[in-house]
Amino acid sequence: MKYYTALLLQLAVSLISYRVPAQDSSQLLSNITVTATQAVQLQKESGRNILSVKGAVFSALPVHSVDELLRYLPGIEVQQRGPQGSQSDITVRGGTFQQVLVIIDGVKLNDPLTGHFNMYIPVHPSEIDRVEILKGAASAIWGSEAVGGVVNIITKTFSGKLFKNEYRSRVVAGEYGLFNADGYFRWSDKKNQISGGLLSNNAGGQALRGTRSFFHLHTANLSYSRLLTGSWRLSIRAAADFRTFNAQNYYTSFTSDTAREKVNSGWIQAGLQKKYPKGQLQLDAAYKKLRDQYGFRPAAAPNDNHTNFYTAQVYYTGEINKQTGFTFGTQATRKEIKSNDRGNHALWHGAFYGIFRHKPGGSFYINESLRLDYDENYGWVLVPQVNMAWSPSRLTLRAAAGRSFRDADFTERYNNYNKTLVTSGRIGNPALDAEHSWNAEAGADYYFSTRFRVSGSLFYRDYRNLIDWANTAYADMPRKENLVPTGTYALARNTEQIRTSGLELDLIYHENTGKHSQLLAMAGLTWLDSKNNDPVPSLYISSHARFLLNFSTAMTIRSFTLSLTGVYKYRNEQKDAALNAVLTGSYTVLNARAAYRFPGDQGKIFFQADNLFNKKYSDLLGSAMPGRWLSGGIEITL
Repeated sequence: MKYYTALLLQLAVSLISYRVPAQDSSQLLSNITVTATQAVQLQKESGRNILSVKGAVFSALPVHSVDELLRYLPGIEVQQRGPQGSQSDITVRGGTFQQVLVIIDGVKLNDPLTGHFNMYIPVHPSEIDRVEILKGAASAIWGSEAVGGVVNIITKTFSGKLFKNEYRSRVVAGEYGLFNADGYFRWSDKKNQISGGLLSNNAGGQALRGTRSFFHLHTANLSYSRLLTGSWRLSIRAAADFRTFNAQNYYTSFTSDTAREKVNSGWIQAGLQKKYPKGQLQLDAAYKKLRDQYGFRPAAAPNDNHTNFYTAQVYYTGEINKQTGFTFGTQATRKEIKSNDRGNHALWHGAFYGIFRHKPGGSFYINESLRLDYDENYGWVLVPQVNMAWSPSRLTLRAAAGRSFRDADFTERYNNYNKTLVTSGRIGNPALDAEHSWNAEAGADYYFSTRFRVSGSLFYRDYRNLIDWANTAYADMPRKENLVPTGTYALARNTEQIRTSGLELDLIYHENTGKHSQLLAMAGLTWLDSKNNDPVPSLYISSHARFLLNFSTAMTIRSFTLSLTGVYKYRNEQKDAALNAVLTGSYTVLNARAAYRFPGDQGKIFFQADNLFNKKYSDLLGSAMPGRWLSGGIEITL
């Protein structure tokens, strides 16, 4: 273990020693623009720690899905229940997995049933232009769930930029019946862009307790964008996602759990954009339909959940003068569920918000946000935020403070409420209040060169009414109609107060040394300390890493590419004697990939080792992750 940790630290430190020659300014780290604050601005002007990663990184690293890519980005903790996109929870700065908002082309993707489905991204990885990670609270801009951070996915077709025509396909085969295949195409002219993709990951899986960790995951999407007259642009996307996977001990710690789960969803999204000389009008609408069928064991009737999610928003971004910009907008959403487990429910939510951006001079930047939300469950919420930055040259000093909030999802409110009898398990709570927290952070970014950035942040969050599951005796359950006195239950409840403080350090390096020669390296270190006044420990807060180190690196020399990803976690140890399961106090996992590119950029072959040193580990107690898994594949690019 000490050897692996030292190796990770050495990889992080080695980034500092590389000299950087002059390069194309479009790729300079110091010139990166971001949109996670609902306006195009330089990262240094935002007053926030925002990480921007090009979509092309996906094909260079040993990863199989978007959640696996995020796992190795600086400061992002991904708690996997299963491999290659089966199911993952993403946390940022010690929050719960429901406290991270996922956005695709400016529209909220988070599922109303449960945050466990937030990483089911309905686009092919080759369609992703870039991924922006905003660390810290952003509820004053985006609303509920933007507590720990925001994952902002910008696709090529919706970006408004022109990309070259392309076609690519890939086939991967490996141990344990692994067979993955995907294809992607893109065509464009001066006014039209169309793209589509198919992605399928499949495996019989490694052995578990009485079953195997199988998965069959399929995604298809089609996108179209057209430049209309009068500086209008219309963009449309339709996507479908079908997933069946082993879910043993994903949600329970029972030895009788041999669960499997089937999640099917559809996504339709449209955006209409109008550009003005000093501003831009944006109109968005989206609809998500999902069906989740969860079977605890073959003899038990499965939970059958149907949800609908509707959202629409309108906002205008403009400038008063060169020193002052603004955004005003409104949003409306409707969530619906029909379930044999959770019952039938629906609710409306609406919001108005305003954002001001100031450049008073002297390399100072100030961003203020104010948002007013109304929800049928918890009424009115006013959310302020202010961010400041000073960036005289290579150094940027930044600070931010504000409020954030999150509402309970349908699972937290109604899990197991519609069943006749529940002998054990997690019980929802309709009386849950919305979470609230005050957040503060201060940090600095330093550009050692235009290719190498180091960022450090100190942050503090004071949670009130945080929603989490806690083991609760039958006598203390607020509702007992379908429970039994001998049952074992975890109740969704508002904890009194949780205070989280932490320190994060990010290192980002990207150097193109030639047409087919480059070095990409990213590493992150995060220290966290969470204190809970409630004597009953909550399940998810107690499982987040107290120290996290993750990295990804890819080096290309001529036709050969070697890439590595890795993560080291230090956390509280947990044990379950009945399951014979241990959540170790720490673990290290490394993955490796070697690739050879064909002459003329027509494709490549590659070999990959996931969990290179065959480490036995889990991110959540009882959900065993696979050991070493070898695979190889071929990719054709035209």
